Amino acid sequence: MTLLSGCVGLGGRLLLLVPSAGVRVGGTQILAAGLKTFQIPADYSGITIPERQKLKFLDKAPNVQKVVKEKKNLNDIRGPYDKVEAFTEGQYGIVALGGGYLRWGHFEMMRLTINRSMDSKTMFAIWRVNAPYKPVTRKGLGQRMGGGKGAVDHYVTPVKCGQLVVELGGYCEFGEVESFLTQVAKKLPFLAKTVSRQTLAEMQEEERRREEDNQNPWTFQRIARANMMGCRKVLSPYDLQYKGRYRGKFRLPDRA
Repeated sequence: MTLLSGCVGLGGRLLLLVPSAGVRVGGTQILAAGLKTFQIPADYSGITIPERQKLKFLDKAPNVQKVVKEKKNLNDIRGPYDKVEAFTEGQYGIVALGGGYLRWGHFEMMRLTINRSMDSKTMFAIWRVNAPYKPVTRKGLGQRMGGGKGAVDHYVTPVKCGQLVVELGGYCEFGEVESFLTQVAKKLPFLAKTVSRQTLAEMQEEERRREEDNQNPWTFQRIARANMMGCRKVLSPYDLQYKGRYRGKFRLPDRA
């Protein structure tokens, strides 16, 4: 009876030979060593953790001397984000799949949930959106019509589809942060998804691939420009601008 053990590297994976006893049959020794596959740990050499690891507290209202009342301006949340969003420091984050407004309560929910769930010794988180800055007015209950625009009630932050809301990184893997980031994404006032650098790049590449490989000649853009069947009567200018991929603040993922 003999024992065999050791480690062998093969194809980027680590093979561990588990000690096992050999059996002699007819003068020939047959080794019954089991093999287990272990993935090589991720390389965190290029990651630097900043001095402040946790999400910072954001003010409820901007520090300005005079508040200028604005119109609704729904273009702040309509359509896709102007820039191609990419990670700056972290490896994981939450990306918006639709438009909407973030109130101060949403920022506090994200800050408390992420700061309590993450390990500040090995992880860090940063904001990717500004603090609430857009004023929203509201009139008191029971007031009559007229009398001008109401007083400022609260402030919000507009978010567009495809925009990153928060980033998280450090010496951690996606499985460690996916659970509480998904919990935060479900509580936001718009559709959101937990992504990593790899999954975000795959989403953007898949959208480009669907647009390039589309073999259907009757696209929404061609039908709308030619005014086939008089469809321009029921289409808005935003349908022509965004090629029918967005309905208000909502994204239509099945449109190519």
